[in-house]
Amino acid sequence: MNVLRVFIGYDSREVTAYHVLCDSIMRHTSTPVSITPLIQQTLRNSNLYTRDIDGFASTEFSLTRFLVPALSNYEGYSLFLDCDMLVQTDLTRLFQIAYDRPLHACHVVKHDYTPSTRVKMDHQVQLHYPRKNWSSVMLFNNDRCRILSPRFVNSVAPKTLHRFEWMEDPLIGDLSREWNWLVGEYAPNPDAHLLHYTLGGPWFQGCEFGVEGARWLEAKEKALGC
Repeated sequence: MNVLRVFIGYDSREVTAYHVLCDSIMRHTSTPVSITPLIQQTLRNSNLYTRDIDGFASTEFSLTRFLVPALSNYEGYSLFLDCDMLVQTDLTRLFQIAYDRPLHACHVVKHDYTPSTRVKMDHQVQLHYPRKNWSSVMLFNNDRCRILSPRFVNSVAPKTLHRFEWMEDPLIGDLSREWNWLVGEYAPNPDAHLLHYTLGGPWFQGCEFGVEGARWLEAKEKALGC
């Protein structure tokens, strides 16, 4: 039986969110799963991430996410998730989509929207750019993403990575929006497989988001008992 490999972006401002996401994965996933946090300093200590500190990056894992295929030795499939998420269904279903489409190098939700606010979590400026939020959920067919070497990730412009300029468009598989439901941007959806608190979650002041915020708080209580 294959172990599902999941990598989660780790940000020191969102430690609780990281742990709640991990717990939601373990509660819903029927297949053995391995979860790895992408901690920037650890990657720097290993000389895998050598870029200068980017004061404009909204998270500490803004670019380290693209090291996932290399960290997986370019073998099998690996899933990257932002930490500001909540899984509500079995991730085995998501991996099966990729298994059924082996010709695709990476699967994403191909959002096409203009942000509804000028600021997001922690009072950061909300930027608009092509293919925004495509890279927040990425299911890699690692062998087909060998271009994402540490040298490449550490040298190219951030937009090259986030806009998927490193890959031919036909190789980008399409996932339904339920696999990356943008809370606050899309209408509440009780059937969403994965909630993404892209504007900030209840762990930030002013980011309550009604029923979907309450859902995260309930998950936090289950995970941490508080």
